Amino acid sequence: MHQEHRSVSRGPVSRKVAVERAESHFRACAGLPIPVSELCRVVGLSERGLRNAFYTVRGTSPARSMRLARLHEVRRALTDGRDEGVTVTDVAVRFGFYELGRFAAAYRRAFGEAPSDTLRARRQGGVTGTGSPSPWE
Repeated sequence: MHQEHRSVSRGPVSRKVAVERAESHFRACAGLPIPVSELCRVVGLSERGLRNAFYTVRGTSPARSMRLARLHEVRRALTDGRDEGVTVTDVAVRFGFYELGRFAAAYRRAFGEAPSDTLRARRQGGVTGTGSPSPWE
């Protein structure tokens, strides 16, 4: 018999609501990497339950969804033009990307260009690359 996962004090948690709560918590933490176990505590689901909810609602895992959202935050920071002295490394580290080679490869997969190209284009007056829309907008 299948039992529904229940939050400690919130009753049954639908998959959509669980994903929305997890994403809300992630955004409240300023885009920093958060362990999936922390999201599970916030949402009130097991890791398997949260993973299943994300696959149903977003078509991907919580970790990948958060990583993509952080990549979008990096792109916003590289294109917003507020800090002329910003570097790709500064922005990547600010959003929890410490392995810069892997970060650059993931960024290129997501947006079709290197992060340095995004920054260069901003400095020259326009952002290139198509990229994908933010996962939470």
